[in-house]
Amino acid sequence: MLLSAQAARHAHRLLAARADSALIPPLSSQGPLSMADGYDVAKNIMDIRTAQGEVMAGRKIGFTNRAAWPKMGGAEPVSQPMWAPLFDSTIRYAPDNHGIQSLAGAQQPRLEPEVVFRLRQAPAPNASIAEVADCIEWMAHGFEIITCPYPGWKFEPADAIAAFGLHGALIIGEPKNVSAATRRNLSSVLAMSSVSMSWGRDGVMTLRGAGFGSDVMEDPVHALWHLHTLLQTQPQFPPLAAGEIISTGTWTNAYPIEAGQTWISAFSGVSLPGLNIAFV
Repeated sequence: MLLSAQAARHAHRLLAARADSALIPPLSSQGPLSMADGYDVAKNIMDIRTAQGEVMAGRKIGFTNRAAWPKMGGAEPVSQPMWAPLFDSTIRYAPDNHGIQSLAGAQQPRLEPEVVFRLRQAPAPNASIAEVADCIEWMAHGFEIITCPYPGWKFEPADAIAAFGLHGALIIGEPKNVSAATRRNLSSVLAMSSVSMSWGRDGVMTLRGAGFGSDVMEDPVHALWHLHTLLQTQPQFPPLAAGEIISTGTWTNAYPIEAGQTWISAFSGVSLPGLNIAFV
């Protein structure tokens, strides 16, 4: 277990690395670091950012692909998703599903296609999956830019939790209101849906890959329920609240990105428009 002073030092090192676009050795290379320790560092970062005037707008969920958990093991095997706070300063909107995003300062950026929810109300502490789904106000397609302060993307799971959950920025497309009837079937609809990702330069596009909603903890609604359940065991953090934006986890591999590329996504099985984002 980290001493509070050590957790605070780690938090300031990570904040400085992000501000300077610098890479640092993994925290776990300096001594044992459990996932609970990672959340202690994350709590310090959350408190510092809030004190500096940033507004917490929601959460991002990571480690949502169970098939990847054995490969992520280390000192402490991964057995559940992780999460990190989202702040208003890192959320962007693409109202027409087109946009331009700067990668200046991003540490080793990669791109993940996700489904994003906004909560219309807070789930009850013991809410079922269906009751959690009933708390969703709208959904949208999002591109999460993930970043990593550790050289070569080499780290332990606890390092990722501490380092902002590897969150860099979230680009959100056109929201679609979710009716009561849709919420009842949303879990199964998203589980059966897929997304494709293409990239290119100068208008020449190439299919990069595809993924399925079922790879996200069965589906994004299940991922949201797992987050809600995990938060019940973490009283140091606020529970989910009305108005929060939740990025539910990637449907594909995380693709390295660089300035000059344009990335386009397309869905099948769910009526969500794709995104068309140029990176500069």
